[in-house]
Amino acid sequence: MTNLGYPFTLGVASGEPLPDSVIIWTRLAPEPLGRDPRRPGGMPGLVVPVRWQVAEDEGFRRIVRQGTAQADRRWAHSVHVKVDGLRPGGDYFYRFSVGAPFAATTSPAGRTRTAPAAGAATPVRFAFVSCQRYEHGHFTALRHLADERPDVVLQLGDYIYEYGRPADPGPGRYVRRLEAPEEACQTLQQYRNRYARYRTDPDLQAAHRAAPWIATWDDHEVRDNYRGALPGDGSDPAVFRRRRAAAYQAYYEHLPLRVRPSASGLQMHRWRPYGRAADFLVLDVRQYRTAATMLGTAQEEWLLARLAGSAARWKVLVQPLFFSRRFVPGPPPNLRADAWDGYPEFRRRVTGAGVRGLVVIAGDVHNAWAGELRADFADPASAPAGVELVGSSVTSMPPATDSAAVLAANPHLRFFDGRRGYVVCTAGVEGFHAAYRAVDFVDRPGSPVRTAAGFGVRDDRLVPDAV
Repeated sequence: MTNLGYPFTLGVASGEPLPDSVIIWTRLAPEPLGRDPRRPGGMPGLVVPVRWQVAEDEGFRRIVRQGTAQADRRWAHSVHVKVDGLRPGGDYFYRFSVGAPFAATTSPAGRTRTAPAAGAATPVRFAFVSCQRYEHGHFTALRHLADERPDVVLQLGDYIYEYGRPADPGPGRYVRRLEAPEEACQTLQQYRNRYARYRTDPDLQAAHRAAPWIATWDDHEVRDNYRGALPGDGSDPAVFRRRRAAAYQAYYEHLPLRVRPSASGLQMHRWRPYGRAADFLVLDVRQYRTAATMLGTAQEEWLLARLAGSAARWKVLVQPLFFSRRFVPGPPPNLRADAWDGYPEFRRRVTGAGVRGLVVIAGDVHNAWAGELRADFADPASAPAGVELVGSSVTSMPPATDSAAVLAANPHLRFFDGRRGYVVCTAGVEGFHAAYRAVDFVDRPGSPVRTAAGFGVRDDRLVPDAV
């Protein structure tokens, strides 16, 4: 057979760290944007052995685990390897290699890190990002994030956008081209190629190589504002369910997840403990949503039980949507029904549960915000119930926002910044700190990054850094 070319065009990644294991990922795609659905990524219908190695050093002189995985067409020749038997709180390096039908070749190496042991007091340094629309700009923020080498990266949704190229993109909204023919994603092949378009980006690849990721999704991994198994626009539900199944499969094929999708969906809500410092409670705000519930009954019960039973200093809700009440002055609607303002009863069950050390992280709105949670948002004197940190987008265009009016109407909100970027946090048994990192521009490469603001948390209140 003719040599197929270089297979690791989409890079490598790791994720889902536990104290003794991680998932390492790659996908063989010598033609990442190939348009033949029978040959995703330009791969024939072969089962290809993929060798993998995990070492304690970047030179791979101290290899601690190795083996062979099988890449096949059913999952677009993606490889998800569960690497067990690792030491808690340890840095590791990993790589993949293949032989025929390729010229013998080895992938770039990635760095990963396991979670600390259950009783460890080790602080965790984590970053969170969201909303990385490819055509809206360069992923320079992710390159800067990679340079910071956090222990773990939390991705809060809108990893891709399903849109095609609009007839009139508007000024500043079309910086980079999508894959040909630039159509909205409907089929498995289209979703696969959209992920491939994103995953060929060198800055996104660098961020995945730098640290393990824990990801959840929002709506654009499928379609804008979908709700459960309904499209949200009145179109045929049966057609939408097929589209959603294709989107969920492509999501799995391109991220280092522990579980595969099934006929019933893909379980995304999960608990990721980091010793005594933090419990990360990852939520799925889309798959089980109805008009009456954001999370579905089973996930709601799971979350409330996890919050009540957690012994960690910080309980971090990892989810995409603005959690606090956010009243926007002007013509109605003044509260956004697609965010947690549309589900205030369940929000009250969380903020009224008496949980100490609650931190909610969010994205979605393409601006950075920070505020304090209240058991009763209508009462400014209500005791704080935790804090919320909302990160800006990596690239997605921010909306026009009268930030002064919104801050004045919502005294529990304390900070706004309109630039794009990410947030880096350190959570330890002695305290919590968040640094908002911002880039100046995304319409061309090379923006510097700067700290827009920093906050500590004391007695469930935000404490701004001293200037």
